[in-house]
Amino acid sequence: MNKGLKNKVAFITGAAHGQGRAVALALAKEGVHIIAFDIARDIEFPGYGMGSKNELESLRKECEHLGVQCLTFQGDVRNDADIVHAVTEAGKALPGIDILFNNAGICAYGLAHELSEAEWDAMLDINLKGAWLVARRIIPVMIGQKSGVIINNSSIAGLRGLGRLSHYTASKWGLTGLTKAWAIELAPYNIRVVSIHPTGVNTPMNDGLALMEGTTAVEVAERSAGNLLPAPWVEAEDVANAVVFLVSDNARFITGSQFVLDAGLLTR
Repeated sequence: MNKGLKNKVAFITGAAHGQGRAVALALAKEGVHIIAFDIARDIEFPGYGMGSKNELESLRKECEHLGVQCLTFQGDVRNDADIVHAVTEAGKALPGIDILFNNAGICAYGLAHELSEAEWDAMLDINLKGAWLVARRIIPVMIGQKSGVIINNSSIAGLRGLGRLSHYTASKWGLTGLTKAWAIELAPYNIRVVSIHPTGVNTPMNDGLALMEGTTAVEVAERSAGNLLPAPWVEAEDVANAVVFLVSDNARFITGSQFVLDAGLLTR
């Protein structure tokens, strides 16, 4: 049993599908009310499908079926006005924000010297700057409460180098650094900050990357990961289980840390 979660409120970015959706549902099962934020439309780069309005609506219904409130907002983590709107409107319906899962992110392959400036900027703006933009609007809420937990969804790429992914790797190392800096700044307010570092995760993003590579999702995962355990990836539910633990009172003294969910990859 994960302690202290019932009637908490979680703000989740990239919530419509993949890891964000899995985390939303796992927290809802623990009695956590959900604020689901997602761009819910396709964007030019990286070119594979993002979450959709229908997926957001489906998530809302599933959470409500579990007995919790779920507020959905279509917004872009690169747009401060979208974030302010969601935080403000959520504040009218729910008592504060206890959990932030900074999950919205993209991935795409490309050699560093062949990337366009637009591709570089999109990766860093969504994966890294977007996390900061969201956090800077939610941190004051948590400071006012003198409590909160922020989970930054990084990657094994936030702890090692990965070829053909320099822009992605830079963004994920950036999240690792933000985690450590925020943990120092926010500890006096009883706010914990942790980054989570999965190996490849079985999500629609994996399917999209495989389509762009002209291969299968399993082959992409195996080539880019090299897990020790006999699995090409972990499931979104594995990430969700880890997040549920990290935001619970069972993890009350974990902050500034990097939680690795890598199927043994980093052991090599």
